[in-house]
Amino acid sequence: MTSNASTLLLNASVLVFLFRALAGASSPSRRKDVSRQLLKLLNDFLPLQRGVLVLGRSETELEVEFLAQGGQKEVWNHITSNGPFAGEDQAAVPIYVNGALCGVIALEGSTADALATLTAVSSLASVAIESVREVEELRREYVELERKLLQRNSGGILGQSPAILKLLDRIERLAPRDTTVLILGESGTGKELVAKLLHAASPRSTAPFAAINCAAIAGDLLESELFGHEKGAFTGAVSAKRGKLEAADGGTLFLDEIGELAVPLQAKLLRVLQEREFERVGSTRSVKVDIRVVAATNRDLAEEARVGKFRQDLYHRLNVVSLRTPPLRERVSDIGLLAQHFMGVFSAQSKRQNLSLSLETLRCLEAYDWPGNVRELENAIEHAVVLAEGPLILPTDLPEHLWPLAGTAPVGVFQDSVADAKRDSILRAYEQSKGDYKGAAKILGLHPNYLLRLVRNLGLREAIKK
Repeated sequence: MTSNASTLLLNASVLVFLFRALAGASSPSRRKDVSRQLLKLLNDFLPLQRGVLVLGRSETELEVEFLAQGGQKEVWNHITSNGPFAGEDQAAVPIYVNGALCGVIALEGSTADALATLTAVSSLASVAIESVREVEELRREYVELERKLLQRNSGGILGQSPAILKLLDRIERLAPRDTTVLILGESGTGKELVAKLLHAASPRSTAPFAAINCAAIAGDLLESELFGHEKGAFTGAVSAKRGKLEAADGGTLFLDEIGELAVPLQAKLLRVLQEREFERVGSTRSVKVDIRVVAATNRDLAEEARVGKFRQDLYHRLNVVSLRTPPLRERVSDIGLLAQHFMGVFSAQSKRQNLSLSLETLRCLEAYDWPGNVRELENAIEHAVVLAEGPLILPTDLPEHLWPLAGTAPVGVFQDSVADAKRDSILRAYEQSKGDYKGAAKILGLHPNYLLRLVRNLGLREAIKK
């Protein structure tokens, strides 16, 4: 092989590699760096005073970027209407992938003689970009298939972290038994999903699953909702009504936020657990039920039972076996899978397709503590899908309080003013709480962990120590 042929082959290989890197770049800074390397390489074998290189997924996006980088309007119009452009001191070619315009290369200082070489470069770029997009599509299909399989096999509990696999194993072992189960975990960790999976995998799966949130209904109404009532039992009881206990007969009763149950109702529930019978409100006739009881709470029921805020006998009846739903900060490896799942849901709702997370966005999500757990992550992804302008979700599409975690917050006068206002508010809160970070967090209405992260990212450690 001659020296010229070797050099040509090497340049072609490097061009393919760089175009693949450019097509897969997830941040503006990375795209800028790779574009600069590409234009520098082109300058080695083509006359080049200045170059413009843009990639995008729509003609509108491409036109805006092409003109922003100094490309000429007449060149753009020619490329989109007639194809390659050759002027006295300029040459430009389009890049197509699967018949759609996806990029433009324009070189000032190049003449019509360079057009053939530039067309060959465009062909190499097309192959490189197409391969990147095929991999992206395969990855999306794999993630979606994995999500569907996981969802089918785990009742909607998504994840492959050790904490989730341990939880799923415990559920599988408990589901066939009629044992009363107490689910412990922070808000937003999927306690009701666990209860539903326990039911779905049990011999009672064809019978009803009835759920009631003990914190969402006032005490008097909760008694009626749970036990039912007879006609005339109280004002407004114009007819008899079955409660959740009867509705769940033969199946599973799920008592969410059981720690909020009033003491008088605790005594009545204890009898249900012991005897599997109860009376409707306003009745003296006992009703027998065949139910499995699953309860959940985000409170420390053991401590509340110890200090008398919750009946100890009821606590022990409920806590025959306990399951703990792990908070999101203990299953960081699941965040990407969960984010992809929520992106699929909200993209379909908003009729937007082919959205994907940038690497910086994923790192941002994984660096956050998620005090609101999966529910907060779901809200953050919905926010990002709504605000994303392109096919790639960037850190700045997320809620603003997540930006500092990626180190990619927009800069400018407005953002500087916002940061200064945050610093002032935090310092005042620390002063009012006499240096107690938990007190300062309460004043600001923030989670303490998030406040500590803000203090670090805003450079306030030394100021607070003074």
